[in-house]
Parts: sequence; C-alpha cells; structure tokens
Amino acid sequence: MKTSEGRLGRVFVIRLEDGDVLPGCIERFAEEKGVSVGHAILVGGIGQGQIVVGPRYSPKMPPEPMLLPIDGAHEVAGVGVLAPGEDGKPVLHMHAALGRSGQTMTGCLRPGVTTWVVGEVILYEILGARVGRIKDKKSGFALLQPLKGKSKT
Repeated sequence: MKTSEGRLGRVFVIRLEDGDVLPGCIERFAEEKGVSVGHAILVGGIGQGQIVVGPRYSPKMPPEPMLLPIDGAHEVAGVGVLAPGEDGKPVLHMHAALGRSGQTMTGCLRPGVTTWVVGEVILYEILGARVGRIKDKKSGFALLQPLKGKSKT
C-alpha cells in the first residue's frame, strides 16, 4: 500500500447537460478551478460511448481491454479519483454502474462517454495530498502514485 495524506478543500456541485463529454468536461473544469487532486461522484444519465469491462485475459501484461458500447440511455452511478497526469493536468479515473431495462454493466468510463439529459457531479477537492498518475511499464496503466516532497497547497 502507498499513501498520501490530504484534507478537504472546496466542494463543487456540477450539473452536466445533455451531450457533455466525460471525463473531459470534469477534467477541464478541475483545471480551470485549479483542482489538482479530488474525488468525484456522478449520478444521472449516460447516452453513448463505451466502457472497459475488464481485460480479455487477466495474466497478460499489458492487458488487452474488453470494451462494451453504451447503446442508448442508461442510468448511471459512478465514483472517481482526480489526480494530475505526468503533464500536470488533472486526469479523472472513473468507474460506474450503468443500468437499462433491468440489465447492469459496470466498468471504467472511457473518453467520449456522453451525458444523456443530465449528470450531477459532486467534486471534492483534496488539498495537501502529493500524488500523480505515473505510467506503469508492466501494465501500461497511469497508476495513482504518492510523490515525495512537500505539498504546495
């Protein structure tokens, strides 16, 4: 386990509108507001895009993602962690459960997922935590990593 301690900063209540594109719109908002590290909660509707539902074969590295299309409006409940990428810009890693017609699929929201009618996001800013997303050579994932040194916040 690797850790970094922080404290709660600002809390933003965000209403996404029909067609807003995730995770990019949250990442841009965070960058505009100077939010580097945070926690996001999403409820509402998702209209299209795709999600990662696991690797095709777990032991293979780097893993080959299995993607499922989002074929029409789905209810959504998701949680995510916002942290700076290697370029210093906020990157949101969000997993969500999407439901439609009694069926649920759960996975990682990929860039290009769009809001259907409305999405409601609560974004909690975390101050003082020194973390970043660093590319792991084995998995190919940009993993959350505590960083050395003192925080600027």
